[in-house]
Order: sequence, then structure tokens, then C-alpha cells
Amino acid sequence: MSVAVDYEQAGELKIGQVGIANLRIRTLDVSRLVEEMRSRVQRAPNLFARAAIVVDFGGLTRAPDTNTARALIEGLRDAGVLPVAIAYGTSEIERLSEALGLPLLAKFRASYERADGAKPEPEPAPPPRREAAAAAPAPAPAQAAAAASPGMMLAKPVRSGQQIYADNRDLTVLTTVGAGAEVIADGSVHIYGALRGRALAGAQGNEEARIFCREFHAELVAIAGHYKVLEDIPKDLRGKAVQVWLEDQQLRIAALD
Repeated sequence: MSVAVDYEQAGELKIGQVGIANLRIRTLDVSRLVEEMRSRVQRAPNLFARAAIVVDFGGLTRAPDTNTARALIEGLRDAGVLPVAIAYGTSEIERLSEALGLPLLAKFRASYERADGAKPEPEPAPPPRREAAAAAPAPAPAQAAAAASPGMMLAKPVRSGQQIYADNRDLTVLTTVGAGAEVIADGSVHIYGALRGRALAGAQGNEEARIFCREFHAELVAIAGHYKVLEDIPKDLRGKAVQVWLEDQQLRIAALD
């Protein structure tokens, strides 16, 4: 007698890009950190209220003790955000994550260190493609032609709730990026319509990346982790054609002539 087996999954698990903010702790002053985050939430509630946050202690000389870290996590929740993980670091950080009951995410620590210009610590992940490409033999003509492509190009609008990621290349959007949408590129971002959502260039730490758009209403723009929200941007730039770039570790935004 055969027994029917149900192979259909009750829940489908997929691993992909997620929009998580990363908070790197540079000064372990819990009250100051909480107030800074509270201010961010108040200035841009549509972006930061109940936002998922990865806490990175890699900017400190040593990991905090469990009580201090727990006070920070609770304070951040009270400020209006949701700490969901600890950025991967040393064995001390691993023990701290266990004590706090939060998972470790290895990706974010490496991204911050590239953005800061420091050498990343060894991690259980493959090296970035650009590094592998530098060490690889000379490509065949067909491969060279592919490497010279203009990057990822979208002809359709990016709608609210969508997230587009151009891995190791530029991203060009020929139309609009709607409010609540997010476009991310390891290279530069070019938008030939209105930008009403979020645009992040240099996602893996490329400080030479830029953002260009024809009509600027962005909720947030960022290059190599440095960001500005709409409330921080001069009103005379809204609706204009602009470019965004990084200069002396400061995000600059200017109208295009």
C-alpha cells in the first residue's frame, strides 16, 4: 500500500537583496546614539520609522559589554527603529550576538571597511567580482565585449515597493523611480526621468560613483554609504536636474547646467 507524500513547502525561502540600514558605532555613548537616531526618525519618518537596522561595532577598538550593548539595542527600539542583527566582526562580536539573541550578518562589515578605505577582515564569503577579475587571465574577445557593456538598463518605470540592484556595474533608468522604490548600483546611477524614491550608488564602497537624475525629488540618495534624505536637501534643488557625488567624505548635490 503506497502512501501519498506532500512535497509542497509550507513556506518558500529565498535569499536576496534587502533594504537594511547599517548603523556603525563610532562612539559608544548610548544616550547620544539614541538621540541621534530619534532625530533621524523625526526628520524622515517615512524612511526610518520602524526601519530594520544592522548594528556594527567595528568602528570601536573593542566590543562593548553585554549590558551596554543591550541598553543600546533597547534605546534604538525606543527611538523608533528595529535592530535586527549585529554586523560580523571578531569572536567577541559573535559571543555578543549570542548573548543579545541577534543574528550575525557578515556582508555589512566588509562594505563599511571598503567605504572607509581600510582592509577588510577575512570573512567566509567569496571576494568581490572586481578583485577576481583583476587576478583572472585576459578574457576572450567575447568576454571583453561583455565587460564593455553600458551596464544594466531599465526601460520601464521602477514602481513603489520595487528594488533594483545592478551588481558590479552602472544602472540606467530611462523613465522614473517612483516613491517607495529603490535603485542600487555598485557603480553609478543614471535616471532620465523623475527620482522620487531612493537611489544608492557605489553600494560596495566605490567613492567615485555618482548619481544623475533629470528631476530630483528623492526620498534618499547615498554614495558609498554616505547619505542625505529629502529634508536635508536645499529646496531650490527639488525638481531640478542634478548630480550627486562624494567629495572629502561629504555628499554633494548640485544642479546640472
